[in-house]
Amino acid sequence: MNWVLVVTGAMIGAPLRFLTDRAVQARHDTVFPWGTFAVNVVGSLILGILTGATVAGAASSHTQLLLGTGLCGALTTYSTFSYETLRLAEDGARFYAAVNTVASVVAGLGAVFAGVAFAEAVWQ
Repeated sequence: MNWVLVVTGAMIGAPLRFLTDRAVQARHDTVFPWGTFAVNVVGSLILGILTGATVAGAASSHTQLLLGTGLCGALTTYSTFSYETLRLAEDGARFYAAVNTVASVVAGLGAVFAGVAFAEAVWQ
């Protein structure tokens, strides 16, 4: 049963990542990987909310598997972030590579902390 939840979440997360990446990137005329940045920050926010909900007893282990492991596992992408950062550096856009690295870590951590704080405010 657990694997069905993970697969179901991934079936939603993977196409959502692809479509979101394409939609966001189409709106920006820059080498900066805004699409990957956006899905990673949104995924971090969802994981923060899910973590806060779990701590408060408002989310079950099934919800964690569906949304955390399945949806966010397929939605977020550390490998693409790494590849795009390397590609930026190799193409001579080292400033963008550095900004991508710092901004992704800071925004991702900020989103997860904001998500936990939001969940605590809602479920406590």
